[in-house]
Amino acid sequence: MTGAPTTPPPVFGPARLGPLTLKNRIIKSATFEGASPRGEVTDDLVAFHERVARGGVAMTTVAYLAVSPEGRTDRHCIQFGPAAADGLRRLTSAVHDAGALASAQIGHAGPVANSKSNRAPSLSPSRRFGASGALTRAATPADIERITDDYRRAAAAAVAAGFDCIEIHLGHNYLLSSFLSPRLNKRTDAWGGPLEHRARFPREVVAAVREGAGAGVAVTAKLNMADGVPGGLDVPESIDVASMLEADGHLDALELTGGSSLSNPMYLFRGDAPRREFAATLPQPLRLGFSVVGRRFLKEYPFEEGYFEQQAREFLAALELPLILLGGINRLDTVEGALAEGFSFVAMARALLREPDLVGRWEQGRRDAGLCIHCNRCMPSIYSGTRCVELRATPA
Repeated sequence: MTGAPTTPPPVFGPARLGPLTLKNRIIKSATFEGASPRGEVTDDLVAFHERVARGGVAMTTVAYLAVSPEGRTDRHCIQFGPAAADGLRRLTSAVHDAGALASAQIGHAGPVANSKSNRAPSLSPSRRFGASGALTRAATPADIERITDDYRRAAAAAVAAGFDCIEIHLGHNYLLSSFLSPRLNKRTDAWGGPLEHRARFPREVVAAVREGAGAGVAVTAKLNMADGVPGGLDVPESIDVASMLEADGHLDALELTGGSSLSNPMYLFRGDAPRREFAATLPQPLRLGFSVVGRRFLKEYPFEEGYFEQQAREFLAALELPLILLGGINRLDTVEGALAEGFSFVAMARALLREPDLVGRWEQGRRDAGLCIHCNRCMPSIYSGTRCVELRATPA
């Protein structure tokens, strides 16, 4: 089992991730960029990742690349296929030229998908209402086989597009995460019931991605430690899932996350809940409805620096697999402390929306904390281009 290293590795120095050598131990985690209208790679999307790469991170993660048509979050989500190939190659080339590596977060949105926008029914383990308010369709064995093959093909396409790493989304109650959830998975066949059955589909997908990717790229997974909802996946079962994935031997690292995009997204973000800003993005009558249910959907959790670290320590004690710590990391001493405890990398997001060059300043010897105030008003901006709205409001 992993323990604290005798001598903590330096933040800024070569670090191994499977077959890769990263220049430091800080990764830009995946955040919806809101910069791919009609599912197209745009100059804005390329610039988004180029800025972060030039700012000093070792690797930036492109979100959220769908493996299947109905697995898009909505019609503006990029799906792997010939139409996106040239644009994704342009993106990875720009990131490489800026001095960083590029990771592709791949997934199937499942019940989180907007079926109306996609013009296709959303899928889930068991029939239920999805994020768009419509009933989902329970995935059939044929769907599971097809989607597993879609993951395999997407992995190969990511390699062809120049990505160095592939991150499989096993979190936030997207399709694979929803299969893991006892709250969402009510099946009685070989993909439901006991945890070993609920984990079958995610494990088969991870094996397929490794097969499609080959040995030359890293393969990681973003796994929920806890869904943050009653009856959902929680830490003890998630550790068991992580142990299964470790034993399967297909992953180079796990990035640990939490929360449900269906029921409790603020469990992931912590800090202020931007209910008014979210409501403003909705058409009527949805805006009126959100004013009623918004407080229940967007709960408030006090922000704490490194808020997932306590849960993640339980995984650190149980696993040998390299772990990536995520969640409210804004200070260099948090990064150093995580590495001293035994985490292999840290992942940052909101702090880098505010200051893309924060990591580079740390490498140059400065130790100032990030300026992100955790207002979370960047969350609703995913519909118009993800950005720090506070930055625009701050005088130069």
